[in-house]
Amino acid sequence: MNSREQTGVQKEAATGCTTPPEIGGDPAAAQGHPPQIDALYVTAMSHFYRGEIGRIMAWRARLDNTTNWAITTSSTIITVAFSLEAVPHILFFFNIAIVGILLWIEARRYRFYDAFRARVRMLEAHFLVPIVARNDQLLQGDWQKLVCEDLLLPSFKIGRFEAIGRRLKRNYGYLYLTILSAWITKLFLHAKQPITDLPSFYAALQVGTSIPSWLVAFVLTGTFLFVISMLAYFGTRSSGEISEFGTHRALWHI
Repeated sequence: MNSREQTGVQKEAATGCTTPPEIGGDPAAAQGHPPQIDALYVTAMSHFYRGEIGRIMAWRARLDNTTNWAITTSSTIITVAFSLEAVPHILFFFNIAIVGILLWIEARRYRFYDAFRARVRMLEAHFLVPIVARNDQLLQGDWQKLVCEDLLLPSFKIGRFEAIGRRLKRNYGYLYLTILSAWITKLFLHAKQPITDLPSFYAALQVGTSIPSWLVAFVLTGTFLFVISMLAYFGTRSSGEISEFGTHRALWHI
């Protein structure tokens, strides 16, 4: 042992401190104690997590605003259509158009919400879980690299049509079903001639002399075939924000 090593040993003996272990060695884990994670790193990540939570809450509120606009507009149009018999049923075409525009806007907002929600879920799964479990071995993986890349070059995590499918599944599918039901009910209640069969129903679709029946039938059928196909496709292929509790509910004791 040289003089420098002897001096280090004497200092350790005098102060009671030991030389920090090399990378890969964790004496706390070897002795059965919970491993320690760098406090500065935990503090920085906690603030980062809090900021991302604030972002997704802001975008979540914007989603609620768009849905409220769609519901309010549809309620107003349905009320006017059933209150006045002279109002033509083509009014529901404008209802579909307005709701479609709001759905497009909400799908765009949902893509931003989903992008920030993906960061939050990454932090919860790969950072908070090791903290709660007090096991820093769970911090292994490329999640830190993925988060850094997303911070440098933010990107959407889902496509535009998948966002539309998710919003249809959550809210707008029910809204379109309500509009369809109201449109058909309006036809039967305020038709100029009684509707007794399919030809009479087709004739009732005509509005005045300028809008033929085939155009109304095309818009009505095409819109709701699109809605049904989007619901059927993304309803089975798109994962939701949160899963059902199911059989694991008994494991959650409060």
